Amino acid sequence: MALRSLLKPLRLNWHASARNYSGANSLVSVTINDKNGIATVSMDRKPVNGLNYELLRDLNKALEGLEGKAKGAILTSSLPTIFSGGLDIMEMYKPEKERVKNFWTQLQETWMCLFNTSYPTVAAINGHSPAGGCLLAMSCEYRVMVEKFTIGLNETKLGIVAPFWFIGSMQNTISTRNAELALTEGKLFTTEEALKIGLVDEIATNKEDALIKAEGFFKRFDKVNPLARQFTKTSLRGDLVNKLRDEQEEDLEKFLFYVFQPKVQDGLEKYMQALKKK
Repeated sequence: MALRSLLKPLRLNWHASARNYSGANSLVSVTINDKNGIATVSMDRKPVNGLNYELLRDLNKALEGLEGKAKGAILTSSLPTIFSGGLDIMEMYKPEKERVKNFWTQLQETWMCLFNTSYPTVAAINGHSPAGGCLLAMSCEYRVMVEKFTIGLNETKLGIVAPFWFIGSMQNTISTRNAELALTEGKLFTTEEALKIGLVDEIATNKEDALIKAEGFFKRFDKVNPLARQFTKTSLRGDLVNKLRDEQEEDLEKFLFYVFQPKVQDGLEKYMQALKKK
């Protein structure tokens, strides 16, 4: 039986919780299975779900809107071969200062929200997931990835240094030793390689299979006290979130200083030229 026939989606109306949020124009769609209370949060910014300010803002609003409404959430993509292509290069290439400041601040806020939700989360990774896409996946508690794609924090190959909360997210997912090798090399892992080191937890044959397996994760908590589960999660993850909250302005200033460096801008320009050739 197709997954579609098993679900009775309830489209959420976000106008009640966020005045400027329009479901019709959002880059993120949210549905809830009214049988089990599990939400599916789908990114939909063509062509590659590049994480610009607007997509991050809409994702943040969607995740916050699920607090108290959903028993869990599956983060996925509406695009057929891309989960997320990572941070939108155009937000960092020759940026206007106020725009890039808002962009990085929104990235911080969205990460803190996803990493520390009260409800359990699964990433159904149905396509390539480099850089910021990998960050979103690692911020979830569980990852199911479709075969024959790649995932990883490849920032060093772009001349970018991953901030401490990117690094902490990876260390929370795989061993510190594997994180060090992956980050310094800027390695992208195949689905099978990612499974071997624990970067993903299960492999799926396609998106439908990934969503089914993702829903299976939530069954683990059927006999677990939800408040105890929530407090355990926040105890495990709270230190990293609190560190960023305490150092948020400093992290922003470091990013602004770095992104305006001529060598960084040259590197971004070369990367963009390489993409155009493809």
